[in-house]
Amino acid sequence: MTDLPKRKHIRLDGFDYSSNGAYFVTICVADKRRLLWDPVPAQCVPPNNAPPLSAIGKIIDAEIHNLNTVYENITVDKYCIMPDHIHMILLFTCDADGRTQTPTLSRVMKQFKGSLTKQIGYSIWQKSFNDRIIRSEQEYIETLQYIDNNPLK
Repeated sequence: MTDLPKRKHIRLDGFDYSSNGAYFVTICVADKRRLLWDPVPAQCVPPNNAPPLSAIGKIIDAEIHNLNTVYENITVDKYCIMPDHIHMILLFTCDADGRTQTPTLSRVMKQFKGSLTKQIGYSIWQKSFNDRIIRSEQEYIETLQYIDNNPLK
């Protein structure tokens, strides 16, 4: 019998993903399906340059805004909904006593994707999500710029 390949761990080993910090998260639609924007002819640019979100994209937009309500110690600092993926910067903070009451990033993403799956009526997501721990102000600024410029590509 041959050994099956072991799944690669994509989270930083030994890191507490419920700790204070900024996290850059990317969630992808399975099979790169472009479900989150409505197709629009090139000459039809919305007046505010906002992406033409599909019905699914609008559900996701509302749920992103809801994250700030559901999780008291998490702030969605910046986000961008692309045709087949989402980028977010999530800020995890401590409460007044210095304790973090926040679940792990993996738990938050599982609940976020699960809630969206229920609202949409079926799963659209690729397995898991990608994250990067933002470790410096410079990296934070670069990530903000990346999110701002991503729709222009």
